[in-house]
Amino acid sequence: MKVIKFGGSSLASGEQLKKVFNIVISDSERKIVVVSAPGKRNSDDIKVTDLLIATAERQLRNEKNEELIEEVIARYASIAEELSIPADIITTIREDLLALVHADQSDEKRYIDALKASGEDNNAKLVAAFFQSQGVEAEYVCPKQAGLIVTDEEGYTSVLPESYERLSALRDRKGIVVFPGFFGYTEDGDVLTFSRSGSDITGSILAAAVKADFYENFTDVDAVYSVNPNVVSNPKEIREITYREMRELSYAGFTVLHDEALIPAFRAGIPVNIRNTNNPTAPGTLIVNKRNNTNGPVIGIASDKGFCSIYISKYLMNREVGFGRKMLSILEEYGVAYEHTPSGIDDVTLILRQDQMNAETEEKIVQRLTEELHADEVIVEHNLALIMVVGEGMRHNVGTTARAAKALADAKVNIEMINQGSSEVSMMFAVKGESEDKAVHALYHEFF
Repeated sequence: MKVIKFGGSSLASGEQLKKVFNIVISDSERKIVVVSAPGKRNSDDIKVTDLLIATAERQLRNEKNEELIEEVIARYASIAEELSIPADIITTIREDLLALVHADQSDEKRYIDALKASGEDNNAKLVAAFFQSQGVEAEYVCPKQAGLIVTDEEGYTSVLPESYERLSALRDRKGIVVFPGFFGYTEDGDVLTFSRSGSDITGSILAAAVKADFYENFTDVDAVYSVNPNVVSNPKEIREITYREMRELSYAGFTVLHDEALIPAFRAGIPVNIRNTNNPTAPGTLIVNKRNNTNGPVIGIASDKGFCSIYISKYLMNREVGFGRKMLSILEEYGVAYEHTPSGIDDVTLILRQDQMNAETEEKIVQRLTEELHADEVIVEHNLALIMVVGEGMRHNVGTTARAAKALADAKVNIEMINQGSSEVSMMFAVKGESEDKAVHALYHEFF
């Protein structure tokens, strides 16, 4: 059995949905289809999810949003019309959307989540209706009825362990199951969404629950590339990559797959295959537990902007019991998460995403770090980019760090800081944001 997930670009139009249909029916093992909301039809288009968020925000401000609502419905209607799907499905979608728009707004986050999730939910109904119109046995399955129950906690939504047993029953359903991605239900029956691109997570959860042989994730690229193709032209394709390597790259800026999506599949030992809806004969990229390190020490280079560093210096910091706890507890009080903490005996640097702090919050954090830790110096540096060099082969290869550092030096890129994970699968270089592309080019040229 295979679980197969399609992203928004694969479902943006009737023409794309025909491709999805042909891919699914070409392999009888493809039994569970996870769908996203309709994505962009072209570069100037708007994703249905973004339209729904705007609709919710306008409604909360008591502003007119009839045009937005009709625009959302029109996206589904255009697909239905293009494929000659019976019109009653659009009536169902309209009724569902209007009910959600006029639902209880007392909890704004829950209200927005419910409207956001309707993008996937209604698209699953539409996709199932199309399959049925083609004479294929298929059914839309609601996550609530199937038992996809998620945690009810602030800021982070994850699947509850007991959901897997409930969801395993999907394996026994006849025909093709069409399942909406991106959201689940709390035990109280409220809709909560995963983080953006969360349909990848849903697919991985279902694959683990039904003990699938494969989880196929169809998107709009032939494979995962060794570097961002928007930065380096015609980069090398990756044919096989480990879960750990892919997670590191996804975290650091690779947008092909959500960085949390691999965890359920990884724990269940299910291979993940990244494929292209527009070129389904391409083999894509296979994500596995272990692979042969035949490509050299580095398999990929990823980068991301928008970071800042907080440098804290204090003489004899290394001897002070509880220093790290006090430091991180101050961040915790302001709801700020850190990414890396390179350190020395008398200093430590906190690297974090700078959009977590406005100027006022930053000032308060610096003041408290200075006063409560009795620090000699606290300095914030903005607009950093993190470059991740990733590869299982680095653990068994001498000189990788030296090669990377020399490549950056030759390109006249100054390294602000460097950090290597204890697993030795990744190295992080922090550089000035304006040097990001130059640094990536230099490292790609060196290793590929």
